Amino acid sequence: MTTGAFVLSLDFELYWGMRDRRTLEAYGPRILGVRQALPHMLDAFDAHGVKATIATVGLLFFRDKAGLLAALPDRRPGYANTALSPYHGHIDGIGPDEENDPYHYGASLVRLIQRHPAHEVACHTFSHYYCLERGQTETEFAADLEAAQRAAAAYGITLTSFVFPRNQYNARYLGLCLAHGITAYRGNERSWLYRARNREEESRFRRALRLLDTWLPLSGPNTHAWPAVQEGLPVDVPSSRFLRPWSPRYAPLDGLKLRRITRAMDHAAQRGELFHLWWHPHNFGTDLERNMAILERILDHYSHLHRTTGLRSLTMAEVAQEARERHGG
Repeated sequence: MTTGAFVLSLDFELYWGMRDRRTLEAYGPRILGVRQALPHMLDAFDAHGVKATIATVGLLFFRDKAGLLAALPDRRPGYANTALSPYHGHIDGIGPDEENDPYHYGASLVRLIQRHPAHEVACHTFSHYYCLERGQTETEFAADLEAAQRAAAAYGITLTSFVFPRNQYNARYLGLCLAHGITAYRGNERSWLYRARNREEESRFRRALRLLDTWLPLSGPNTHAWPAVQEGLPVDVPSSRFLRPWSPRYAPLDGLKLRRITRAMDHAAQRGELFHLWWHPHNFGTDLERNMAILERILDHYSHLHRTTGLRSLTMAEVAQEARERHGG
């Protein structure tokens, strides 16, 4: 029987991913905490032989404002809600460099990831681009992808895996992804709870059910058969579960959260399927010790399944490559 695969992906975005939702004053401590959390996560991954796909916003690849401004794409998202765009005033107000503004620049963190070579640096778009919001176009998205690849190329990185910001999966954009070097993307869970929607279409009811799904199996194990290959499109390596960060409010339910994840990992290992866990580094930006304790238990469970069932840790790019080889090319 085919052995299963354990896939981890991180949405690495610093404040670029939160600027339209939370103020820097309120959320800044979590963003600063990434600089402690990311090294701990990388060390834990390496200690357990686990590979991660780290989908990085292109704006993080710069160490100073001059370099960042010079790299901006000519075409930028024309969102109907201009507050969604970092180009409408936000970029003007960022600091001069990473030392003075650790919330917006991530060059040293990208270099840190490169010192852990088992892991894959992937694409989270250049500007944390929202692919389902009204007003933006395919041409603007293509320009964003080009800017992301150029930013990564300065580090000797070619981006081949892709994660849609806010999980705003847009099937119309998959061909453009392939044309710009992307061979794998993280699709959404198959349950209707996780069907891609823009901000206007999302509801409190669905958000509440997704929260409950953290502890109760509303959507099932969300493991996936080995991905199919469709000509002309990147390979879908779909998500299974978001690793919700520790909070004092929900701490009594942590055992249920952990059991929900480990049982799904068992399910994948027993059936030779994929289990794909994801989160943001800033989710560990506060309460690092408690979040790492939960992560260590998940990684320990992976090590157990690796020994007993052969469950493998693969990056998204490796899953896509193996899927193509099985497909015959």
